[in-house]
Amino acid sequence: MNPSDPKRKNLGRGLNALFGEDADAAPAVAPATAPAPIATPGLPVTRLPLDLMSPSPLQPRRHFDETALNELSASIAEKGVLQPLLVRIDPTQPGRYEIIAGERRWRASQRAKIHEVPVHVTTLNDAEVLEVALIENLQRQDLTAVEEARGYKRLVDEFGHTQERVAEVVGKSRAHVANTLRLLTLPCGVQDLLDAGQVTVGQVRPLIGMSDAESIAKLIVKRGMSARQAEKFAKGFGRKRRLALVAKDTDTVALEQSLEQTTGYKVSISFDGKGGQVGIAYTSLEQLDDIVRRLSNGGRIKSAVDADDETGDLQQAS
Repeated sequence: MNPSDPKRKNLGRGLNALFGEDADAAPAVAPATAPAPIATPGLPVTRLPLDLMSPSPLQPRRHFDETALNELSASIAEKGVLQPLLVRIDPTQPGRYEIIAGERRWRASQRAKIHEVPVHVTTLNDAEVLEVALIENLQRQDLTAVEEARGYKRLVDEFGHTQERVAEVVGKSRAHVANTLRLLTLPCGVQDLLDAGQVTVGQVRPLIGMSDAESIAKLIVKRGMSARQAEKFAKGFGRKRRLALVAKDTDTVALEQSLEQTTGYKVSISFDGKGGQVGIAYTSLEQLDDIVRRLSNGGRIKSAVDADDETGDLQQAS
């Protein structure tokens, strides 16, 4: 896609530039059975039945507040849909339409038992559909941080956008785009907390790259920490973990010494707060073979006395 394409420039300037008018003030026209797709600014308004439309699979938004939907539904039932939806002909189902912007109005209209709504019909490609959906939701602050990050990632992975291009399209800084994308490196459990609004970006950003991010995030929620408190807690937690990997308590040292006396080999025990490792050092293949035999025989080598006892047991049994 050529960046100099005027249609793409319109996307970066927002939805009003795409429509070429104030969508809230756009008058509805008589119903049309087969509106022609239009890809130029200043799209006319037509009306379509709700049952001919479906949400776009490219829509980054997945969470819709029930209270807000009910309030919008009540408003639509009283005043109708004031701002037209933006749709395109469904590329997979001829005769149907894919919602590019306005899924929340579509859902609320269903609840209000409205059968037709005003729409703009356009011919955007998949990349542009995702761009417009991101722009609309970001302008309305309707996306969670994770939904925003997933939208950016799709533009990068599926449509070949650079982070700079994504930033240009949505009107954000490149640093904002990069930092938002980093949220996707958090464990799924932390992303779920973000999606549910139980934590903020400021609370979980310090957890990026930490192996215990999910458990720390749950503690942040449980203790009701502020973003500043969460950052200090995460730093302190990481420092304690690093110290635990280096320093060993007296019980661990005593256990190492006991195992060394029992096996005759150098033993090292490491513990990271949840689990750990036991290491046995050897300097030759003969020692390795000896360790394997010890482990195979319950941790000890059969002595001559053991062998005599086994022989006596066999003779008695015979």
